[in-house]
Amino acid sequence: MNRRFILKSATAFGALGLVSACAQTTTPDIVDIAAGEPDFSTLVAALGAAGLVDTLKGPGPFTVFAPTNAAFSALPAGTLDDLLRPENRARLTDILTYHVVPGMITSDQLIGQRLNVATLQGQALRIDATNKLGTVRVNDARVTQADIIGSNGVIHVIDKVLLPVV
Repeated sequence: MNRRFILKSATAFGALGLVSACAQTTTPDIVDIAAGEPDFSTLVAALGAAGLVDTLKGPGPFTVFAPTNAAFSALPAGTLDDLLRPENRARLTDILTYHVVPGMITSDQLIGQRLNVATLQGQALRIDATNKLGTVRVNDARVTQADIIGSNGVIHVIDKVLLPVV
């Protein structure tokens, strides 16, 4: 009886090991990462309102300069509510795509450089990573956390909402 139990157990553990070895661990995409972070709830809601979720779940790669909830709260009173209205979807899309650069740019590629990079919106962002303290600025926003890597790109957290020139 013990021998049968041992054989069955060994077979079960072997099968479990095989299934585990075959299971794929996948890295979440940039939208899933943002959706999993409470501090990006406003950004995720805005992406949904602008109809950009499917785009940013696409193959990319993308570099997203992601404003926090506090960054959205710092906009003038009523601005966010206005942008989230269906009739302002085009303006919201312009603002959000101004935060996205095609391609994957990680912090190690920026150190010691000043660059202008084209956004999905069409205008360029000014990136300055020449500060001796290691601070990276994107236009007038500061990168507070860099290199959150997703399956289709990278997120850099910023402390302000970037507004394209109208």
